[in-house]
Amino acid sequence: MCWSAQADLAAGGVVAGIGLVCLARAYRAGRPERLLLASLPLVLGVHQLIEAAVWSGADGDLPAPAAGLARTAWAVIALPLLPVLVPAGVWCAAREPARRRRLLPFVLLGLLVAAPLAVAVATHPVGAAEHGHTLTYAVGLPHPALLLTGYLLATVGALLLSGDRRLRHLGLLTGVGAVVCALLWRLAFISTWCALAALASVLLLRWTTTPPGDRPPDDRPSAGRRSHRRHADQGTP
Repeated sequence: MCWSAQADLAAGGVVAGIGLVCLARAYRAGRPERLLLASLPLVLGVHQLIEAAVWSGADGDLPAPAAGLARTAWAVIALPLLPVLVPAGVWCAAREPARRRRLLPFVLLGLLVAAPLAVAVATHPVGAAEHGHTLTYAVGLPHPALLLTGYLLATVGALLLSGDRRLRHLGLLTGVGAVVCALLWRLAFISTWCALAALASVLLLRWTTTPPGDRPPDDRPSAGRRSHRRHADQGTP
């Protein structure tokens, strides 16, 4: 993951490959509304591959222009893209209008957070330096604590309130991972959390294969509720 160029290459290649499978399976299952979120493993896998180039730049193995381009590409995905992609993907995957209405604030929050992040990446040079076995990035963000709070609410919150058991698992894993990364790698939080999110995103492989009309077990009406509805329809008290 983020602990060396070699680890980034290995993890990024595996996750990106799984991302391609996720997209193919969502398409073959006839679930076009899931394609946006199904692209997340591919995006995060490519993100890890880009960070391998950032490592090479930090080690002096890349020319300065190429290293700068790699740092900027990494920051574009990590900062303005993810807080929009994740809640928008969850919103698209939700079929029920009521569920979409509940998820819409997370999409709007993601857009609100992404705007200043995009401006910061566009107007400030992105720096990266080795810190132990991790990379720390410097972008010059305004109000970083406030933006980070909105960032995590938009991404993790949308997953937790998606109404889908598998997406809630992904949200729980990335939410707990954010706390762990903040405690263990405070200076390299965004890098380590993105690496963890990349690995966690492979959970979407199972999600993309759910056939149309099917629901995870905890979202289906229980046998007792179905029986009660059947008797009610027949006029049985």
